[in-house]
Amino acid sequence: MKMTRKQTVGENLLYVMVWAAIILVPVLNSQMMSELHISFENVLIAWRQIAPYFIIFIIHNSVLAPRLMLRRKYKTYLLCDLALIIAVFWLVDVYEEHLTDHFLPHGDPEAFDAYRKASFSNLEMYWNVVLGFFMTGANTGIKLIYQSMRDEQQMEELKRQNLEAEMDYLKYQINPHFFMNTLNNIHALIDIDTEYAKNAVIELSKMMRYVLYESGREIISLNRDIQFVQNYIGLMRIRYTDAVDIRVEYPHDLSPQVSIPPLLLIVFVENAFKHGVSYSKPSFIHMRIDYADGKVVSTISNSLHTPQAEKHNAGIGLENVRKRLSLIYGPKNYSLDIGETNETYTVKLVIPTLHA
Repeated sequence: MKMTRKQTVGENLLYVMVWAAIILVPVLNSQMMSELHISFENVLIAWRQIAPYFIIFIIHNSVLAPRLMLRRKYKTYLLCDLALIIAVFWLVDVYEEHLTDHFLPHGDPEAFDAYRKASFSNLEMYWNVVLGFFMTGANTGIKLIYQSMRDEQQMEELKRQNLEAEMDYLKYQINPHFFMNTLNNIHALIDIDTEYAKNAVIELSKMMRYVLYESGREIISLNRDIQFVQNYIGLMRIRYTDAVDIRVEYPHDLSPQVSIPPLLLIVFVENAFKHGVSYSKPSFIHMRIDYADGKVVSTISNSLHTPQAEKHNAGIGLENVRKRLSLIYGPKNYSLDIGETNETYTVKLVIPTLHA
């Protein structure tokens, strides 16, 4: 994941900056003390004393922390950390004894000065161990912070992937339902008028092209979604001719940047045709789409002819669109109002536009 890699780079950059500062401190200190010239001997002495801690850090940061501590093998980690610190400073101590035997028996101040310059440490063993624990503890704290950030990022990514998977499931659950209704309409047209049936297949192919190549996106231009609805209504006009009063109003000067999630409006249009058309009674379907202040307002009204028992059955499509709206916008960032009387059913949807 990109964010995880960035965090790893950020962690390593922090270590580089800290150690660069530690290495530069003796140089700066020598410059301040000597005022004019840097004492390279003093700088080398300081670097020698820093070296054991740097070795401990490298081994701890690259081996112990990631392989033991971050894998929650805490007892093993603590024992290995202690063993590492003691081992490094024990080797330093052995080296110090060797230097003592080599330089100090002569009792010469110059020999002692040479010993001091070659020495890796001028602290007692227990102080070195304490400082080593402090350093590895700081390294552990930083790693835990960055690991927590990585875990949180991975959880957010997992939630996003699950959300996308759920929205895709809901969206593509609509498609079979939609095409089933459309194919039933074409089947009915074949017996009524073969030429109209051919035109219906052409309209259906346009709609399928939209579903296959456009609806897979997270957002789609409102113009394209309206065109899709227009194709569906055109298909319905072939079937119902002038028997149903079908009206569609929408702004013709919409910017291509005005975008919404795909396959939202079609669900309400389908529902209007399903429950709003009767062969024996006057029927109407009126749809109006407005855009203002960054919000899309869709109002669909239709005559109501379904039996009383079916009035409140909006079907799988409407239920899915409710879930999609909640997943995309949250429960409070959209408005879906459904009202009905004995003869009219109205759906008003208000959603904010989305940006790519």
